[in-house]
Amino acid sequence: VQLQESGPGLVKPSQTLSLTCTVSGDSITTTYYFWSWIRQRPGKGLEWMGAISWSGAHYYSASLNGRISISRDTSKNQFTLQLTSVTPEDTAVYYCARDRVAQTSTPVERGQGTQVTVSS
Repeated sequence: VQLQESGPGLVKPSQTLSLTCTVSGDSITTTYYFWSWIRQRPGKGLEWMGAISWSGAHYYSASLNGRISISRDTSKNQFTLQLTSVTPEDTAVYYCARDRVAQTSTPVERGQGTQVTVSS
């Protein structure tokens, strides 16, 4: 499977960060797979943010305090991350990923990542 992140590389503070993951080589509805977003902030390790399952169930990290939403478009084989009220602390490389567990910061498969900078 191939995963490709896309979206703006620069977001202003207080705005909403929106990234899309386009998946090829498999369907996001394939049973027992979870499609997730992870990130790596400067100088820190990989951080699991949330996931959406093959059936559309959602799993979110409590550390994001309700700012995260993950949706999907099965017709386009894509899933999308939205992170609201961003601050410079949300500056990171963002990855979309696939695994057979919902919550993992080291998924078996992931995209190449996309840099997002939060700055005015």
